[in-house]
Amino acid sequence: MAKFYVQSGTFRRVVAAESGIKAALWAVHEVMQQILPNEEERGAPSTESVTMLSARVRVDERGFDRHDAQELSTMEVMGQWTEMVMTLDRLQQMLDGNPPATPAARGRFSNTNFSDGPISDDLAA
Repeated sequence: MAKFYVQSGTFRRVVAAESGIKAALWAVHEVMQQILPNEEERGAPSTESVTMLSARVRVDERGFDRHDAQELSTMEVMGQWTEMVMTLDRLQQMLDGNPPATPAARGRFSNTNFSDGPISDDLAA
């Protein structure tokens, strides 16, 4: 796996991933974990500062703050992350023997492709 420098807002991390897009997904996942409580943290107040994302996620294999970094729409990446989480939830429900709940609304991310290619034409670097 390659090493990617991912930054957006106050988020700056080096992430090992198969592609820049997958590194951006991991960044969104990390940030979302601070607002989605897990079983151990439920009810426990957070003493950490909150990491904020900006409108764009910048990804590069050579370092932070590069003018030629790939830029992705944070909302687009968050949409893909949401679809991934919903899919994992449906799979877990199926494994537990429950019929998966049908999503109430299928937005523009319902046909998301998690290949190593561009997310969409408007996000090409």
